[in-house]
Amino acid sequence: MKRIDRTDERILSLLQKNARTSNRDVAEATGVSPSTALERTRRLEEIGVIRGYHADVDPVHMGVNLLALIAIRLTKHKPGGVRDFMAHAECLKEVREVYHVAGADDFLLHVAVRDSEHLRRFVLESVTARPEVDHVETNLIFAHEANHALPSLWNNDD
Repeated sequence: MKRIDRTDERILSLLQKNARTSNRDVAEATGVSPSTALERTRRLEEIGVIRGYHADVDPVHMGVNLLALIAIRLTKHKPGGVRDFMAHAECLKEVREVYHVAGADDFLLHVAVRDSEHLRRFVLESVTARPEVDHVETNLIFAHEANHALPSLWNNDD
């Protein structure tokens, strides 16, 4: 894996705050030429540091009125069951994110649904109906604020 330097970190910080920052603005903020900023950004994309860009869409405008986190405990924590459940969860349209976690639960699903009836049906038909699922606990999300920016830890001098 290629190491990144402080200039790369500054580029990443800027793009995490606003992926639409112009190359000219990235160059100016990092103190490099526009061609160098573009070359570095492309290299970060090519080596997989930058995995993609996305639009942050307000769920309400997509008919989503309810967000929830669903904690799932499997009957047995075996590779086949973990793989099967993860593959199943990743295919469900209501699932925004799948987390395979340590602790009392095996998975957390971040889901987006129309309403409480949609959530109830989703849990019963798409989660608890799975043979590898032992226990489910649903938590409603009242508010959500995401900070997708990663801290600069790669070249920490500590």
